[in-house]
Amino acid sequence: MADPFEVRMRFTSQLQHLNASVNSSQKAAHYALKYRDMDEDLHSCILEQLERNSMNNRANIMYFIEHLCDMAQRENHMNFVRMMQKDILMVVDAVAPSDGSGAANVKVVRRVLQGLQQKNILQPDTVTEIEGCLKERDTIAAEHSALSPIDANAQRENPHHLATSNKLNGVTRPDKRQIEQRIEEDRERHKRLRESIWAIGDEGDQEFERLWDEVSEIGEDDYIAAEEDAMERRQALELE
Repeated sequence: MADPFEVRMRFTSQLQHLNASVNSSQKAAHYALKYRDMDEDLHSCILEQLERNSMNNRANIMYFIEHLCDMAQRENHMNFVRMMQKDILMVVDAVAPSDGSGAANVKVVRRVLQGLQQKNILQPDTVTEIEGCLKERDTIAAEHSALSPIDANAQRENPHHLATSNKLNGVTRPDKRQIEQRIEEDRERHKRLRESIWAIGDEGDQEFERLWDEVSEIGEDDYIAAEEDAMERRQALELE
């Protein structure tokens, strides 16, 4: 039997190093399901990391939660799903706090909630209730986005200005590295989203049927054009 402390430490490390790739989320979800007999301890580990990590990492954990619940449901291990259903409000408050510090994560929360609802993991009433809270946080996000940037001249004149400017109305601004990391991760997610939109399943003749539906019916103009093309080909052969 695996050592519970070691399992918890490895799972914690995986959560801390999640990124925008699907592989990292799936790897952590597989690990959690491998040690499903410790599901309560691993669930508490998820909640703990949501409280301790940066807002960027909390967004990654939010996406991971969708993968975990989906895989747990398919493998018929519903304990992870039930515990997440019970604590979903706590998860949302950690990923997109009401103080506006996680304003950039509001859209992330919405996407994951919609995904969980589509997979029948969350009830529509629950998602609607949470959406009411997120609307208020959207307003806070808009207010903070309108805040003026840090004045470089003021930083040089007052070395303490950076610290006070990075925390306005009690909300800590992310540093430059975190912003760049978030931009890169969002770009990767948007790329995957576009790929999934264009993806066509390999069952049946879906692509053929789609193209067939897009083609208009044959009319008299089509026959005339075909005859003209045939005549041009015959003339070209005669010249040869």
